[in-house]
Amino acid sequence: MADPDKKLQIDDDWKSEAAAEKERLAQATEADQHSAAPTQVNFAAIVQWLAMQTMVGLGGMKGPDGQDIPPNLEIAKHYIDMLEVLDTKTAGNLDDDEKRLLDTSLHQLRMAYVEVIRSQTPNPPGP
Repeated sequence: MADPDKKLQIDDDWKSEAAAEKERLAQATEADQHSAAPTQVNFAAIVQWLAMQTMVGLGGMKGPDGQDIPPNLEIAKHYIDMLEVLDTKTAGNLDDDEKRLLDTSLHQLRMAYVEVIRSQTPNPPGP
């Protein structure tokens, strides 16, 4: 039987990691907006762009006015599906870092998606 405290630790770790990633992405976005040079176009940029769109769909971002963007799970699932297609179509053609980035991104976004679904689903009544 799984230790419930272990699950809570994993969830807390994921939330901390997601918050840190959100902050890094916000800083990178702000820096990019002030930079005259366009960002580098490579595989990592594509994965990060799709991941950012997924986070917006999960309601994990704020709009330009500082207000939370409400979740849109159809959009989030669409971008997760796009990452899955990218994973399938690039199988065997990625270097280790690219594969790790894609696998990690997919895993974290899937877990975030499940967490949002769970948070929106009412708990069944007890016995």
